[in-house]
Amino acid sequence: MAEKILTMEVVTPERHVIKTQADSIVVPAAEGYLGILSNHAPLITSLRIGVVRYSLKGQEKKMAISGGFMEVADNVVTILADTAELAEEIDVDRAIAAKERALQRLRERKENIDYVRAQLALQRALARLKAAGKI
Repeated sequence: MAEKILTMEVVTPERHVIKTQADSIVVPAAEGYLGILSNHAPLITSLRIGVVRYSLKGQEKKMAISGGFMEVADNVVTILADTAELAEEIDVDRAIAAKERALQRLRERKENIDYVRAQLALQRALARLKAAGKI
């Protein structure tokens, strides 16, 4: 019996992040987290800020993304992300500082604060910390 393996490729406008094989992939789709296994039906979906989890032979890895699109076809999963960082690439201190800055902006009641932008910054920082295993 042939192995049921997916090929996953993640690219951003700045770089080619990873091309690897996986038994399963879980992505933050627009309507919630979505799991992909081999022989999944063809699919195109938008992605939101969150953590991509992928595993091969029981070893799970993570990466943080800040939105984009995903296509699934013929056991190939292509993720076109706005930004993507593998868990081992994440600067945890920088992510913590970004989280604190976003929380501070959200706590302030100043008119010149863009609250939507601050909320997105907070979501990105939390996704990075989750991918790094710090929360």
